[in-house]
Amino acid sequence: MAELTMVEAINLALRQEMEQDEKVVILGEDVGWDGGIFRVTEGLVEQFGEDRVIDTPLAESGILGFSIGMAIHGMKPVPEMQFSGFSYLGFHQIESHASRLRWRSQGRFTVPMTVRMPYGGGVRALEHHSESREVFYAHMPGLKFVVPSGPRNARALLVAAIRDPDPVVFFEPKKSYRAFREEVPDEDEPAEIGPASIVRPGDGLTMVAWGSMLPATLEAAERIAEEEGAEPEVIDVTTLAPLDYGTVAGSVKKTGRCVVVQEAPLTYGPAGEIAARLQEEAFLRLKAPVARVAGPDVHMPYFAREKSYLPGAERIIQASRAALHY
Repeated sequence: MAELTMVEAINLALRQEMEQDEKVVILGEDVGWDGGIFRVTEGLVEQFGEDRVIDTPLAESGILGFSIGMAIHGMKPVPEMQFSGFSYLGFHQIESHASRLRWRSQGRFTVPMTVRMPYGGGVRALEHHSESREVFYAHMPGLKFVVPSGPRNARALLVAAIRDPDPVVFFEPKKSYRAFREEVPDEDEPAEIGPASIVRPGDGLTMVAWGSMLPATLEAAERIAEEEGAEPEVIDVTTLAPLDYGTVAGSVKKTGRCVVVQEAPLTYGPAGEIAARLQEEAFLRLKAPVARVAGPDVHMPYFAREKSYLPGAERIIQASRAALHY
C-alpha cells in the first residue's frame, strides 16, 4: 500500500478510471501537456492521448458547456476549474443546465459529469484563488457536492463521483494537496457519496468539519481531551449535498454539545444549516448552543493576513471550552 499525497491520490483515481472506462475524459486549461496547475493530471495525456485529456481555451463556461453535451451523449467528462473562484464564470452552466436536466427531462437525460475545483486558502495565493464558497453548490438541487479531507478518501470519493449518474462538484482543499501522506490501497476502493465518517470516537463533545478544516479540528480534539478530560467525537462529513444529518444528530444526542468548523464565511454557510437541523432533530438533547467556528464575512485576504482569516486549532478549542462549560 503506497503512501500518497492528495494530488497523487487524485491522479491515481483519474488514471484508474480512465483505464477501466474509455468514456472517461478530462478537459480544462493546461490539464494536458502541462499536467494541470497543481500537477493533478500529470502524465495522463502521455498515456491516454489528446482525445481524452483535452487542453481547452481559458473559458470556464465553454469547458462546462462542452462537458454537459458530452455527458448527455454518453461520455463521463471530468472538467477542471483551475480554482473554484473561476467557476463563477461557468456557474450558469452548472445551475441552469447540469443540475436540472434529469428533472427537466423527467429522467430521460442525466449528466454524469464530475467538476473538479481546487478551493480554499493556505497556499498564499491571489484574489479568486483562495475562496471557500461551498454554500453556492450545496444549496443547488440536483447536484451532489463532495469535499474530501485526505488522500485516501479523495481517491475513493472521486471514483464514486465519476461513476455517479448525476453531476457532482468535487471540491479539493488545496491546502491539503501536499500537506501530508496517507496509505492508499492499490486496488479500487470506491466510497459511497453521502455518509459521513466518525474519525475520532468520543462522548464528551461533537466536532463537525470537512476538507482542510479536519486536521485543525483533530488537533483541537486531542488538546481538549488532554486539558479538559472530555473526549470529543470528530465527524468528517465528506459530502455536503446530500448531507448526512443522521450521523451528526446521532452523535449530538449522545454528547449534547456540538462545534461546527468551516473555512467559509460564517453567514449562510453550511455550519448554519447543520446548526438549524440539530435544533430541529436534537433540541431536547442539547446542553449548550451549537457553536460555529468560521471565516469572517469578508473576502479572503491576501497572504499576509491569510492565517488570521483561517480557523485554526486555538479558535476551535476556545469554542469547544465554551460549549463544555456552558
